[in-house]
Amino acid sequence: MNNSELIKLALEAREKSYSPYSHFAVGAALLCKNSKVFTGCNIENSGYSATNCAERTAIFKAVSEGETEFEKIAVVGGNADEKPSGFCPPCGICRQVMKEFCGNDFKIIIAKNENEYKSVTLEDLLPLSFDKRDF
Repeated sequence: MNNSELIKLALEAREKSYSPYSHFAVGAALLCKNSKVFTGCNIENSGYSATNCAERTAIFKAVSEGETEFEKIAVVGGNADEKPSGFCPPCGICRQVMKEFCGNDFKIIIAKNENEYKSVTLEDLLPLSFDKRDF
């Protein structure tokens, strides 16, 4: 699956965002190494710490279905009432969850739309990371 196709799925997932507090809607589409795709959106809660990001929603859905080998993820986000106009990189917690299941070369596509995007690696976003090898 090419990056534009994955971004389109992330944009569709963003439409399901539950973000009544921040009004910041995020969608993600996760491509597994076996070509399965899992999507996610951010799901807010009035007790903010119980909120779940789109990236983690997609990863947790995949893991709950037995998938743990991932190739790349597309992430889009911005004001819920507008099309994304900026890039929305994953938060620190999402980066750490990605590190649990993905190698340093895991691709993260942060996009405004299917044609405007940046592709970075997990190592770019989380240098000197802590992972299971540190135990």
